[in-house]
Amino acid sequence: MYTADIKKTPRHFVPANFTVTDWPALEPYFKNLLDRDIDTQETLEQWLKDQSELEAVVSEDACWRQIKMTCDTENKTLEEAFTFYCMEIQPNIQPYADALNKKLVNHPLAASLDKEKYFTYLRSLRKSIELFREENIPLQAELSVMQQQYGVITGKMTVAINGQEYTLQQAAKFLENHDRAVREEAYRKIQERRLEDTEALTGLYNKLIEKRHEEAINAGFENYRDYRFKELGRFDYTKEDCFAFHEAVKLHVLPLVNIIYEKKKQKLGLNTLRPWDIDAEPAGTNPLRPFKASEELISKSIECFTKLRPFFGECLSKMQQLKHLDLESRMGKAPGGYNCPLAESGAPFIFMNAAGQMNDVTTMVHEGGHAVHSFLAHPLQLTGFKEYPMEIAEVASMAMELFSMENWEVFFSDNQELTRAKEHQLERVITIFPWIAIIDKFQHWVYENPQHTNEQRTMQWNAILSEFQDSVIDYSGLENYRSNAWQRQLHLFEVPFYYIEYGIAQLGAIGMWMQFKKDQQKALDNYCTALSLGGTKTLPDLYKAAGLEFDFSPEKIKVLMEFVKEEMNKLG
Repeated sequence: MYTADIKKTPRHFVPANFTVTDWPALEPYFKNLLDRDIDTQETLEQWLKDQSELEAVVSEDACWRQIKMTCDTENKTLEEAFTFYCMEIQPNIQPYADALNKKLVNHPLAASLDKEKYFTYLRSLRKSIELFREENIPLQAELSVMQQQYGVITGKMTVAINGQEYTLQQAAKFLENHDRAVREEAYRKIQERRLEDTEALTGLYNKLIEKRHEEAINAGFENYRDYRFKELGRFDYTKEDCFAFHEAVKLHVLPLVNIIYEKKKQKLGLNTLRPWDIDAEPAGTNPLRPFKASEELISKSIECFTKLRPFFGECLSKMQQLKHLDLESRMGKAPGGYNCPLAESGAPFIFMNAAGQMNDVTTMVHEGGHAVHSFLAHPLQLTGFKEYPMEIAEVASMAMELFSMENWEVFFSDNQELTRAKEHQLERVITIFPWIAIIDKFQHWVYENPQHTNEQRTMQWNAILSEFQDSVIDYSGLENYRSNAWQRQLHLFEVPFYYIEYGIAQLGAIGMWMQFKKDQQKALDNYCTALSLGGTKTLPDLYKAAGLEFDFSPEKIKVLMEFVKEEMNKLG
């Protein structure tokens, strides 16, 4: 039914050999769409197809500029190409995009479009029209460039351990060392290196807050939070739901986090558990090393996905064939990981910073879940139909983390190691919730109080941290590092307010895993059905197609946490 044998979408409106170079070369296509007469249902549908094709051409070009820049942050030519798009092309597109949105929404024939098929698409266009302001165009261009500075600054961060230089991702493997002194040294070196750029990152964040607040005020909003909720298309939940989620994490998740860390402390035979002990194993137990190099990571991931469902493995194989994978950590590469959908090519691009650790397997299967989503949504008729809500996108990735555990013997032939890997995964499912709540609550405060000082921000950050702090880990003497910890979260800089989605989706993913435990094939069918709908349904309807309820109430969180706790107990 589903195929990974994806072909680049053929062009009919834009010439096949056309590449985006500058605005004068691109503008005639937008002008054509704006000036074109639409007098029949047939001409309307052709107009929609041509607009969709142009959007795909422009979107893919912008994506490649960003991909290339993050793969090599030290290459000035790549940075300039990305900046040129943000400053010289995107700002010129925006007035046309607004005019085209209005042309469609206000056209008499728009009423004849299939209500069900076009509901979310037209709703999204109306939202964009409502938010559009001419005066925000230069601001948004500036913000696009400014946000990428986070990757440029952090991409240069390295530390020397035992006389050798490592990226911070690579240095993290020393936190698994049996020697506690080695772990502490690595931890402190990583934190000290982050502190060196505190001023640069604080200055960058201050500028971002100022520009974002201005953008919101221009659009008639009281603050950037309210503007951003609208921009992200959060039609199905409110800020109050987010606040209820924060409280539910304290009530139903923190007690489980304390159990996990207490167990870790006993396992290591320690009187006090320190932050550099979290990833360690008792002496005589080697750290999990599921692969040696990125080639092995991809081949094992393909095998794991194929066992789950052959189509999933075919998706990764296709990306490998197209060289749409950059997995290994190296100097000058931006931090983090992402799956970037490519609107014309269809097969997305996975970027990550693998260093041979267990976390890398989780990242790979997570981004692999996003990739499968990209493949499933690609056949949809319009580019706009493929723009799915993040709250379902993260279900795609997080459910894949849990589904794939069924076949992790591909990475771990030893049964004890396999059990440890699964324990690690389930612990991570639980322990990520407080951090999600911290980052989300922090952002609400930041943008509700945009005139705050650096000192006030630090005080508020520390207060929120302590609110969600477990009662096991001893952080004494590390206050300087802790006060600065928000700077390691790239979402604050690059994609503001995109973080609660991980919490909502983690709950959805646990719900999908509950289905999977009862009926594996039915759960995978539901998963594929929901993802193949792209953004053509509302968020509650997408969840329904996946066999889920869109519900992240405290009561629901309690039920799901109890299920994960039971599954952890089964592992021993």
